[in-house]
Amino acid sequence: MAWRVRHRSRTICLSLVFITIFIHLLLAFVSLSIPRLPCDSPLPPGTRAFRDLARFNHTSDGIKRLAEPPTGILEGDARGHRETVVDKELPARGGMTAGIRQHGANQTERLESDLLKLKALFDHPLYNIPTPSIPEDDWLLKVKPKAKESERSSLMWVSASQEGYDEVQWNSSSESHPPWLRFHLGITRWELYPQHDPNMELLTQQIATQRIVSAVQKSGGTQLKLVMSFPNYGQALFKPMKQEREEETNYNLYYFSDFERHNAEIAAFHLDRILGYRRVPPAVGRLVDVVKEIKDITTDRKLAKTFFTSPVGNVCFYGQCSYYCSTEHAVCGRPLNLEASLAVMLPDLSLAPRRSWRSPWRRSYSRSKLAKWETEPNYCSTIKKTAPYNKGTRLVDFMDMVILDFLMSNMDRHHYETFEKFGNSTSLLHLDNGRAFGRHSKDEPSILVPLQQCCRIRRSTWLRLRLLSLPQYHISDVMRASLSTDPLHKVAPLLTEPHLAALSRRLKTVLDTVSLCQKQQKETGRESVFYDDLDSLEK
Repeated sequence: MAWRVRHRSRTICLSLVFITIFIHLLLAFVSLSIPRLPCDSPLPPGTRAFRDLARFNHTSDGIKRLAEPPTGILEGDARGHRETVVDKELPARGGMTAGIRQHGANQTERLESDLLKLKALFDHPLYNIPTPSIPEDDWLLKVKPKAKESERSSLMWVSASQEGYDEVQWNSSSESHPPWLRFHLGITRWELYPQHDPNMELLTQQIATQRIVSAVQKSGGTQLKLVMSFPNYGQALFKPMKQEREEETNYNLYYFSDFERHNAEIAAFHLDRILGYRRVPPAVGRLVDVVKEIKDITTDRKLAKTFFTSPVGNVCFYGQCSYYCSTEHAVCGRPLNLEASLAVMLPDLSLAPRRSWRSPWRRSYSRSKLAKWETEPNYCSTIKKTAPYNKGTRLVDFMDMVILDFLMSNMDRHHYETFEKFGNSTSLLHLDNGRAFGRHSKDEPSILVPLQQCCRIRRSTWLRLRLLSLPQYHISDVMRASLSTDPLHKVAPLLTEPHLAALSRRLKTVLDTVSLCQKQQKETGRESVFYDDLDSLEK
């Protein structure tokens, strides 16, 4: 009996062993039959771009390569995926790889089409209106006549520290001047630079690639900004990246609590040029090494004290300013490289003083009070009788700025500036655009109130706006094309597609507003909506 029990137990154990082995073999066979998938979790938007940023070589040669497409990067891919990476990560997904390549090809084809639209726009007669020679008094600066031998020492350019600066070899000939000086000498009463200025490309290229010899914090303002100096004595205003391109402004924030965006400064320059204004100083994107190109060369002791290394090893700094200069609002490299906008500095105030004007439609900057223009529908009637808006072009100059601000959703235009030399008869300077392009999902109709209340606009502005609404010159397409020429486009497009779509939507709103003004003019017999600056052109 005992023997039978032992025999039965041994049989059961052997059966269990065979069953276990069979199950393991079956599981192994099933697992091998399933295609292998990448086990990495999806990267959040922008992660690949910043990984590539962190690996970018910031030697002088590396910086120069910024303006050229990195090897193997798909031209139209916003996140900068490399073809080699796609091929390695998806060996079993030939169809998906082909789809990504096709998408990249489509993006490249679209960009080429957009660039043709941009060229056609700038070739249009509205952007090539013949103008008489510029009167001598309409130039902001003049080159001094040849100095005597005894006076030359007082005309020398001298830096407090000669280290890093080039030896000056300039004379009265414009060919010897560096690009930034040509820009300064080209400023006139009505524009900062001419439409087809060959100096613009060279100027922006130098700002994006030249060695930085000095970096100090610019005083004033609520947020961090630096003044960068270059070997040829040129200077640019530096604003660092603080937000991802995909991030929208928090709906619960007031406009005066919003962060400034580096890509907004660059996009404002391009949009201003597309609108035909040319009143925003040239701005360009750049990758900056926060150690080699700021910390190691700054002579600003207060700025130097604010550098620190974050818990994940990124080098950060925050400077000193009114509101957003603290460890909580620090800007950080990844780990050393930081995106930034660099805008060409205007001539020094000692050479070309500027006057600051309070905007008549300035917001109250209060969380509870409304401004006067928000409660008085006929507010503009009073403004039209007040100097300098009661004569000349000041009112339509202001409307140009209003349209620019509405298109890029900039609510922070509390003041504007003009050059003192030109008095009241001059265009406005469209400066400080860092709070633009914060939200694409919502338009801000209050920005357009001055145009709605005054119903006054330049005819040339109106015609260009209509032109930009046509498919062959579509504002979103030409803006995409223009921004693609900026060095940071190789990292990621400076404006996301929703922001470009918002431009089209807002342009239609501006045109509808002008149409409504025309209808009211016919019904009430009010003054013409248009300031006729193009009598020789047909509507």
